[in-house]
Order: sequence, then structure tokens, then C-alpha cells
Amino acid sequence: MGLNQSDAMKMVRASQYYPTLISLVNHSLRFLPAFTHMKRCLHDGMIGPLSEISLVDVRVQLGTIFPDKYDWMCDASMGGGALNLVGSHVIDLVSFLLQQHAVRVHGVIKSYTKSTPGINGIRQISAPDFCNFQMELINGTLITTSIQSHTVPAKTFSQEVLICGSLGHLVVRGGDLFLFKSKGDTSQKEEAVYVDVQDLHFATSETLLPRLYIKGLCKMVGALKESFASKESNWIKEPVQAAANFEDGLYVQAVLEAIRKSSETKSWQRVQISSDSPSNHDQIMRFARMSTM
Repeated sequence: MGLNQSDAMKMVRASQYYPTLISLVNHSLRFLPAFTHMKRCLHDGMIGPLSEISLVDVRVQLGTIFPDKYDWMCDASMGGGALNLVGSHVIDLVSFLLQQHAVRVHGVIKSYTKSTPGINGIRQISAPDFCNFQMELINGTLITTSIQSHTVPAKTFSQEVLICGSLGHLVVRGGDLFLFKSKGDTSQKEEAVYVDVQDLHFATSETLLPRLYIKGLCKMVGALKESFASKESNWIKEPVQAAANFEDGLYVQAVLEAIRKSSETKSWQRVQISSDSPSNHDQIMRFARMSTM
């Protein structure tokens, strides 16, 4: 959502001026069935209360994130790289699942791939293909995330999201959800809660976006279509209630900026949402109502 908080703030303001319009951000993992089931399990207390979640471990490995020819995805300042293209989805997913925001972060961002067979001229790749960051949430939960593509074979993708609670853990591997309940028995095994058997029914070889992310996007677009399927004159919000809004996008941008700064300073950084935050919402809405009279 934009390149920085300033860009995101403009979008937040626009959505506040026109509250009846749909304003969503494409954080498609929210709509992936495995994560909707995971959220339900968390709120049902299957691994203990949400307040006792101690650790979230996210590991993503994917093939090249750079196209055959140089474009914006090769430039860090234009929004390319592992942190922006994948890390932003992880940050939003954690917020969606745990309903908590990060207060401080620590990150390491590296650009190991400077050129490829198709990109070897005067311009070099500046976008990072490796990032590792930690987030500490308001309640003390620690999130650790590792995203890399520089050592991974092309067209390879694996993603694991592990959440540890006081009674066990939940883990999503690929598109499948598993539950482990600790009962003091070392012979206990994980049990499948949801197994993804749905197919996209179309090829995804033309995009660098992982297949799972495309599946989540298809689910999101389907929910958007359902919002307009009603016979009512206006759209209905319920089908897209789970989608990220522009305020969520602003928060993600704040975390991304803090991670970049942490990588530069090699120290923990506090997450600071722009001081020009939408706290003047009432004033904006009053002006919007007056302008429509």
C-alpha cells in the first residue's frame, strides 16, 4: 500500500472522505482457508487463551522474486524485494490472527543477488532477497520471521506459520492446518484440522507470486463479488469483513519502515505510526458531510 506511510496516509484520508466506498488492501493470506480455520481455532482457545500465546515462527522460502528483465521489482526504493512483497503479508497476517500490533522490531535485510542472466547491464538489483525480522507485540508475544529466495531453486515455494500457546501449537504448512495439544505424552502427534484440496483450475506460471497467495487473492475477489450479489441497491460489507482496510495498510507500512531502520542502525526500533494519524477522523467526516450538502 504505497511506498511509505505518507503514501498510505493519503489513501486513509481518501477512504475517510468517502466511507461508503469499498477500501481494501490485497493482503490475501487472510482469505486462505487454512488461516481462517487457524483464527477460529485460536479464538476457540484450542491451544490456550490468546493472552498466553508466547511465540509465532514464520518461515518462507521461495524461488526468484525478480523478473527476467529489470523493472520496479528489482528496485528497493520502488517497492520491490522480499520484505515488501512477502514480509508485508506476514505482518498483516499476524495482526489478523492475534488482533495485536507490534510495538518494536529488529530486522536484517540483505540484497545478495545483484544480477541475473537477464539483468546484467549498468543497473544492478537493489531489492533485498533475504530478510529476517523479529516483532514484539503489545502483550509481549514474540514474532520471528525468516524470508529468503537467494538460495532457493526456481519455482520452489514453502511457507510455515507456527503459533505456540500454553496448551500446544497450531501450524500451517503450505495450505494445510495442523494442531498439536501437549498432554505430557511424548508420543502425541499432530492432527490435521484442515487439508487444502482445492485447485485453482488455471496456470500460474506467468506470475512470480506464490500459488498460495494467488489462491487467497481469488478467495478475496470472490468475497468482493458476493458483496455486490445482493439485490439491495448498495454493496454489503459482511463478505469482505475479514479484508484488510487502509488503516491496516498504514500499520503495515509503519512496521516496514521500522524494520528498514533497524537494519540500518542494527538495533531494535519502536513502531511509530505517522503523527499525522487519522485521529482527526471526526473532523474529516464533518467536513465530508458538509461538502455533500
